[in-house]
Amino acid sequence: MYITNLEIAIRLVLALVLGGLIGIERESMGRPAGFRTHILVSMGSALIMITSAYAFADALPGGYEPGRVAAQVVSGIGFLGAGTIMREGANIRGLTTAASLWAVAGIGLTIGIGYYFAAVLATFLVVLTLVVLNQLEWNYLSTKHEVLTLLIQDTPGQLARVFAVLAKYDINVFNVELSSDDSGEAKLDLEVEISAKFSRVKIIEDLVSTPGIKRASYK
Repeated sequence: MYITNLEIAIRLVLALVLGGLIGIERESMGRPAGFRTHILVSMGSALIMITSAYAFADALPGGYEPGRVAAQVVSGIGFLGAGTIMREGANIRGLTTAASLWAVAGIGLTIGIGYYFAAVLATFLVVLTLVVLNQLEWNYLSTKHEVLTLLIQDTPGQLARVFAVLAKYDINVFNVELSSDDSGEAKLDLEVEISAKFSRVKIIEDLVSTPGIKRASYK
């Protein structure tokens, strides 16, 4: 099997462009693996695939399987992707970036073997997923876990007024801590889950305008 220098250049440049398109989105989100990382993963995968498919084809014509090298690339990207995953308390960040690196590696391998249409279509779908579906998820699907701290009057029925406001915004409460003193006031800490479709500022405004609630804030 033979591949020209021009074809090699085309494939590597295309890998740079397609990997860069995905990397731009990750860079704009401030992720640890951004523009350059995605380009390098895409080009590196394409180069490995080109080498695997063409460099040894004539030397090892019998039992030669270029797919074995591609499989090792996919496994290796798993370790790189793991480096982008961070745990912050109960939350885990970086899973999407790890997945985008894995996708970029696949795109690079696809370019390296010469399936341009599949690579371009996959890049379009990945960018669509990261940009459009991310916005959809943020607006309608995602939730936030936070601690809502309130300073309230320690009077009968006050908790009911607090929970009436929370119910208005479909806020789920997972834990409640109430501490009071002799001043007639109480501190209320609520572990809550807030849907992204509701404004956090609006929730605070409604709470502090409720009789008996003196202050409200997020931790």
